Amino acid sequence: MIEAKKKFGQNFLKDTSVLNKIIQSMPQSDRKLIEIGPGLGDLTQELLKVKSLVAYEVDEDLCVYLRKKFSAKIDEGKLTLVKTDVLKQFEKGSLADEPYDLVANLPYYIATTIILEALEDHNCKSMVVMIQKEVAQKFAALPKTKEFTSLAILAQSIGVAKILFDVGPESFDPQPKVVSSILKIDKQKEFVEGKFSGIFETNEQLQKFKKYLRCSFQSPRKTW
Repeated sequence: MIEAKKKFGQNFLKDTSVLNKIIQSMPQSDRKLIEIGPGLGDLTQELLKVKSLVAYEVDEDLCVYLRKKFSAKIDEGKLTLVKTDVLKQFEKGSLADEPYDLVANLPYYIATTIILEALEDHNCKSMVVMIQKEVAQKFAALPKTKEFTSLAILAQSIGVAKILFDVGPESFDPQPKVVSSILKIDKQKEFVEGKFSGIFETNEQLQKFKKYLRCSFQSPRKTW
């Protein structure tokens, strides 16, 4: 039996109704589909009913489990399982060499970092991610609200960010101590094509803001 590991921030999503709502939230596209942190493969199994995908998993024990569970899909070429730290993959460049949509149940402790990396990845066209509700609110916050911080400015300069629905602790095993939310970000066409459109006047201004954001995120006194 596979048990969740605290060091990886694992909380396995088991609620079938939530899994189905995530599937329904995915964009209808012919792009490659990438999943980060497939866990026990419950969401992976539902995604495979729709299209083939690439799944990134850092936990070797889970990789062994998933290879057995989806051996047929792997042999058919429907599922590609990559054992790696996804942040290290982002450091090398894009998660794919072609346009892709991202779906993930992200560990709370690195969710913000992964989203920021995906926002910078020009091949990532959209993302549907499960994260802590408090963090999701910061990305999707509207101007002139107390939640409207640098995360919202960055996300909304690149695309459209919105919270689709909340997910209670009872939907996970083990149960987290916080409420989660499904955050969807669709990048603007002008941005994903390598051009620029947004609240900044130039791409240089956006890059400077990203640099500032990274420095803020690395600071132990970050306020967001």
